[in-house]
Amino acid sequence: MNPVIPATSVAQSQSGGASGVPSAAVPKTTAVLVIETRTQGVTPQQILAVIPEEIRATVKLYLDGKIRRWYSRGDGKGVIFLVDAKSEDEARAIVETLPLAKEQLMDHQYVPVGPFMPLRALMGPGAQQ
Repeated sequence: MNPVIPATSVAQSQSGGASGVPSAAVPKTTAVLVIETRTQGVTPQQILAVIPEEIRATVKLYLDGKIRRWYSRGDGKGVIFLVDAKSEDEARAIVETLPLAKEQLMDHQYVPVGPFMPLRALMGPGAQQ
């Protein structure tokens, strides 16, 4: 009987670059997750004063295909955007057009995301290209 090895273990055990992450395991960036949190010292009233304009601008970016999805954070501390961008810089340029960003009322964290690469292990030999 052959033991089953999780795909993540297989991907992590392959030889890789200096970072220890196999080059085949690094996904191509297909979107950027943007986590927005109210800047320390900013009051809820300051945010609420800009919200109508922020919502209109966010809807426009959605309709233009630049924001794929957006969510309220479960902890009530901000929002999360999934931005259609190929890099952090591209996502930053999009998000910085929003009124809350222009007024420097929100802090932003940018996380590039892409396909779940360990799935390649399920594809068999030759699927690493």
